[in-house]
Parts: sequence; structure tokens; C-alpha cells
Amino acid sequence: MFAASKTIFVVLMLALVGVSYEQGAGSPSVEGPEYTADAQLKLPEHYREWVYLTSDFYEPPDPTKMQAGDGQRSFNNILAEPSAYRAFLRTGTWPDKTMLLVDVRHAEDMGMSSSAQKGVVQSSQKGVAIHVKDEARFPGKWAFFGFSPGATTGKMIPITSSCYSCHAARGAEDTTFVQYYPTLLPIAESKNTLNTDYKSGHEAVPDAQKQ
Repeated sequence: MFAASKTIFVVLMLALVGVSYEQGAGSPSVEGPEYTADAQLKLPEHYREWVYLTSDFYEPPDPTKMQAGDGQRSFNNILAEPSAYRAFLRTGTWPDKTMLLVDVRHAEDMGMSSSAQKGVVQSSQKGVAIHVKDEARFPGKWAFFGFSPGATTGKMIPITSSCYSCHAARGAEDTTFVQYYPTLLPIAESKNTLNTDYKSGHEAVPDAQKQ
């Protein structure tokens, strides 16, 4: 009786190990994109638990000459869906169903009493944008969706928007700005997945100018 129970236990453990390996080896994201009947993207419920990649600070040189946007300072916080992030660590490329999210927030001065201590902090949300890789759905494999503050669904940004051409021309890996993600650029370099155009242009810049 004990031997039989032990055998069953071992079989179950082996089965679980196999399932775990299968899930770990698969490339599609677990929390993949979900769409409404009218083709809007649903805002992922748990995106604030996603993997943080980087932040950048935008300050327009002359707000009066801005051609797009609100001409205000902002922080852009880049997050990656966790299983897509893990796949990138393994392969150096983003799997199908990847979602990269930008949480855009207003920038405000810290308001320190001492003029010697200055800083800028993040405040209320200006909006959210998601870069989605869905190869069967989009002719270019990737698409952008925009969300206003508080919205749970977002419309696809038209492919005529400059964000598509900019990412296609400047993306270091596929159409993504991996060159600005300090923890992921070395992965792409080690896996040799950087775009040829990016590599040739980057290598052509003298080291002194890269500082």
C-alpha cells in the first residue's frame, strides 16, 4: 500500500514538473491582450504589478511651438507584462501577445523651501499607452492603443500616426526602444537580436560621443 502511494506521488510530481517546464518554455504572454466587440483594447487589470523597465522625463524646449501633445512636462514609466519580460530574458526578443505599457504622468516641482534643493516629481496620470504585439491581428504585427485617465478601454492609434514610423525607424529590437531599457539592452546584445540598422548606426558613433 505504501509503495503504491509512493509511486503515485512520484508520478504526480513528474507531471507537475512537466507542466511547469511547458509553461516556462512557452513564448506567448499569459496575460495577453483582450479586445472589446468594437476592437478596443481592454486595460489590463493588474498592470501596476508588471515589470518596471525604465522612466524618462520629457520637458518641451518651447511649449509654444509644440506641434502635438499638451506642451507640458511629463514622466513616462515603461512596464512590461511579466511573462513577456521573462521570455525576453530567455530569447532577447518579444514574443507574440507582448504588451508594453507607458504610464504617462504630470511632472511637478517638489516645492522645497530651500532654493538649493530642487527636484521634479510625478503626480496625476495624463494617460496610458500600450504597444501590443499581435501578429495575427495587425498587418505590421504591432499596434498602439491610447487610454485617457480612468478609462478601461482604449482605441487603436491610427497607423498613420508618427509613433509607428518612429518605432519602425528607431527601434533597436523589432519595433521597440530596447536601447532605452538599461536592463534589457545587454540581453539583446548577448542574444544578437538587435536590428541590423540599429547596430550599424550605433557602432558608427565614436565611443567619446556615446557618453
